[in-house]
Amino acid sequence: MILYNITINIEDESHEQWLAWMREIHIPDVMRTGMFLHFKMFRLLTAAQDNSGTNYAIQYFCESMEKFEQYEQQYAPALRVEADKHFAGKYYAFRSVLEEV
Repeated sequence: MILYNITINIEDESHEQWLAWMREIHIPDVMRTGMFLHFKMFRLLTAAQDNSGTNYAIQYFCESMEKFEQYEQQYAPALRVEADKHFAGKYYAFRSVLEEV
């Protein structure tokens, strides 16, 4: 099992709009790619170092590294462009890929 984790800090002024967009549009778009089995979304309870914005972790579960690589090549670029259309400069993201052991 592969876990694709995106940790995001979203500025306070855009938080509510971003959260609705993630729930209603972005996450459903990612799941419609068929590359992931399921997802989870968490709000981090620890604050950012500068105490600004809100932090989230979105976790997508994938059956194989091949499926994840297919997602990265075929779908991720357009989905990231779409996020930037709405929220460029209002968030930063840290992505990591983990393998279940």
